[in-house]
Amino acid sequence: MNLVIIGAQWGDEGKGKIVDYLAEDADTVIRFSGGANAGHTIVHNDITYKLHLVPSGIIYPEKTVYMGTAMVIDLESLFNELDTLEKQGIEWKGRLFISDRAHIVFPSYKQKDIEMEKTRRNPIGTTGRGIGVAYALKSYREGIRIGDIFDKAIYNILRPDEKEYVDKYKDLLEKMVVNLADIMAKEKNKRKLFEGAQGALLDPDIGTYPYVSSGSSSAVGACTGGAIGPLDIDRILGVFKAYNTRVGNGPFPTEFNNETEGELENTIRETGREYGVTTGRPRRIGYLDLVALKYVCAMNSINSLVLTHIDIYDDMKDLKACVAYNINGKETTSFPTSITSLENAKPVFKTFKGWGKKIGDVKEYSHLPAETKNYIEFIEKFTGVSVDIISVGYQRNATMVRKNIWTR
Repeated sequence: MNLVIIGAQWGDEGKGKIVDYLAEDADTVIRFSGGANAGHTIVHNDITYKLHLVPSGIIYPEKTVYMGTAMVIDLESLFNELDTLEKQGIEWKGRLFISDRAHIVFPSYKQKDIEMEKTRRNPIGTTGRGIGVAYALKSYREGIRIGDIFDKAIYNILRPDEKEYVDKYKDLLEKMVVNLADIMAKEKNKRKLFEGAQGALLDPDIGTYPYVSSGSSSAVGACTGGAIGPLDIDRILGVFKAYNTRVGNGPFPTEFNNETEGELENTIRETGREYGVTTGRPRRIGYLDLVALKYVCAMNSINSLVLTHIDIYDDMKDLKACVAYNINGKETTSFPTSITSLENAKPVFKTFKGWGKKIGDVKEYSHLPAETKNYIEFIEKFTGVSVDIISVGYQRNATMVRKNIWTR
């Protein structure tokens, strides 16, 4: 069985924890896209693991994990990350493998990335890690894949600085590089978890272009990046927070107004630890945008939603969610293509009564306060998708499952 997990907002939804939680029942975990600009935080037994390239399933000692075909890999960042995990007691050797079709991010790409950002018509707030350059060169057919460095003909055309870079890691990589297509074909009957990076609203095709990432962060990316066919996907999970966040530039219709909601923004930022795992930048914060969430569900055939960070609202008297946009005097529930329309969109809110109690220790949905359930059930009705997993804290056990996800 194949499960795909994607972010249903602009990233940072808590995918790392959910992948980690579901990995217990998986045989393998495959991260299918993205690079070192992504960041997942996992808390287990009071130890915090910060992952950027390595699939979240690595925390389970008996699981095999793969870095997929559509990833772009900064080798220095990867082995630094693996060194940190080893110091935290995670043994990765013999368990982590890399698709030979994944592309390499060379050091020179980072400087190009920074230089390009300075001259963009629309600065996007890139992390400057060379991700966009790697994907651009891939499309331009000038990229270098992991497997290429073991091909003498291609290795010989690398520049001296590129050879020097890959030579540092070549011996280690040789034991890790695999033909992912062959492996996925052989493991057809195993339980596989496909982990996305960023969020669907950062996908270059369906997101808020040009303020997007360069790799596919929608469910379709699991096919090419994870080396499976579209009909092999059994379930698609969309992870979303009880509010919205965004890093970098781009439209954000429900973003808090600092003058009127600055205190609420600071409360959520500190309580929810809303700082970038990769950059440390404070995230922009706003109310839950149900218009955008419904759009993402439809565009990705999401059939199970995963709600995280709902416990952030425990002490609030009321909370809001956006149920429509007012654009130039016209109300709509459609998510527009036009960036100008999104930037001019005024959110139409529905207010919900808060529950005024801690829910972090609640283990079953039926035991949640009525107000919490009202909020969740409204989300389900609006999007047409059931909320099957609810996270009420950072630890694995702060998770309630309403439906067996590993069923077709």
